[in-house]
Amino acid sequence: MTLRAKTDQKGFTLIELLIVIAIIGLIAAMMIPNLLDAMQKAKQKRTIADIRITGTAMFSWLTDQVGAASAGALVTQIDLGSYGSVKRASDLTTILVPTYLQFVPSIDGWKAPYDYYLNQTSVMGRSVMAIRSKGRDFSSPSDTYSVTNFDPTDYDQDIVWADGFMVRWPQK
Repeated sequence: MTLRAKTDQKGFTLIELLIVIAIIGLIAAMMIPNLLDAMQKAKQKRTIADIRITGTAMFSWLTDQVGAASAGALVTQIDLGSYGSVKRASDLTTILVPTYLQFVPSIDGWKAPYDYYLNQTSVMGRSVMAIRSKGRDFSSPSDTYSVTNFDPTDYDQDIVWADGFMVRWPQK
């Protein structure tokens, strides 16, 4: 009795499986950096949207308080120290919610607290309101900023809005 070799194989050989796994590994190695960059970009976009929405609400409050303000005045540099002390979202809730916002965002896209500045004692002054996100690295080298944009892939840069306009923002 002769044994007949099976010619109708079912399944994959070890070599075929290793080749498929290697191809999947190469595709994953190419896609993961793009995915991580997209996640950082989404956090940055969320932070900018929160800042603009809250800034608009703060500006609306200021307009209701004094009738007008000098938004967008020609400014080349700001110093956040002139805006008074740092406030948290809970400090602004009593002023802005529910008339101007449903809630004041407390953390940015990177889960760090926003720095809110609102000088309620001198609403007619030049430095009345500002919002800052310290970026991915949670640190700020200084409180003085020149009005400029920065490379949108530098996620460690601070994003700053003051008195009706963006002071530092990502843009190519």
